[in-house]
Formats: sequence, structure tokens, C-alpha cells
Amino acid sequence: MLEKTSLDGVIIVEPKRFQDDRGFFSETWNRQALADVGIELDFLQDNHSLSVNAGTVRGLHYQSPPHAQAKLVRVGRGSIRDVAVDARVGSPTYGDWVSVDLSAENGRQLLVPSGYLHGFVTQEPNTEVNYKCTDYYAPDCDGSIRFDDPDIRIDWGLPSSQAILSDKDAAAPSFADFDSPFIYEK
Repeated sequence: MLEKTSLDGVIIVEPKRFQDDRGFFSETWNRQALADVGIELDFLQDNHSLSVNAGTVRGLHYQSPPHAQAKLVRVGRGSIRDVAVDARVGSPTYGDWVSVDLSAENGRQLLVPSGYLHGFVTQEPNTEVNYKCTDYYAPDCDGSIRFDDPDIRIDWGLPSSQAILSDKDAAAPSFADFDSPFIYEK
């Protein structure tokens, strides 16, 4: 099942789960099923993160062209609030954001196209996040924006003072100082 969000191309994906007394089975990625509804992506890299503490914020991250990435994010253990921010210059929703709670229990996924900032906050200890990417990691194209930027005002579900950040994320610039490399295309 696919559910559109208020941001163009940001889609909640809810794969079918087949449950019995042993647990469940779910097909978490099927290229043909998404192509049948007009979503054609070529994923090149899978990433897996473990956050030991609840309140760990990873983001807001992006990878600029020529190595911009779309991502399909899911949780293998625990739960997160996943966030996408429109960073496409000229977009009618530039600077707008959506958040979706993803968990191992609900099995939901978030498709974040290139041109969006992405981040998440863990809601439980020992949360594992898996995501597919449409391009390889390129350090020279890697960037971040403040997770608690006053112009974006994301509701992370916790006070900024309680967020656990990497040094990179703690030093990230503001959205107002961001010279976005992403251009909105109708």
C-alpha cells in the first residue's frame, strides 16, 4: 500500500505482512511492484544504523549532485520519527517537512526522493534503521543542516536539549545559510 504525503514524491510504503503463530513474512522491496505504480528507482547501496540510545538524532542530511540520493527507509528494530524536508529551490513546498513514525512493529517505510533533506530521531533504545540508496556515498557531496533549525521548526517529539547528536550534526549550518544544490522540476 502507498500513501502520498503533503510533499511531492515523499511516499509512505506499507508492505503486506503475512502473519502466523511463528511471526511474519514481508516483502520489503519489489522493483516491479513499485514500477507498476510509476516509481522506478535503481538502488545501489544499502545502509544499516544502530542507535543505542532513544533520542539519537541523525540528520538533517543530504548528498548533493552528481551523487544525490533517494532513500527508502525502514526500521528493523525499535522505532523512529522519520523526517523529510523539501530542499528543492523553486518548489512550492520549499522548506516544508513531513514526519512519519516508522517502527519494526508497524513495518512502514518512507520513500525520500533526492532533493530532500532527511533525518530521524530514535524513539527507543537499540533502534536499527535500514535504508536503500540510489547512489553510493560520496564524502565530497555529503552535507547537513541543523536538525533544530528555527526556520524549519520540525517537531522531533523531544526538546532540542535532549537530542543526542554527532559532532557533525551539532555543527551543521542553518537552513537560511544553505545554498541548495537541488532545483525543483515540474
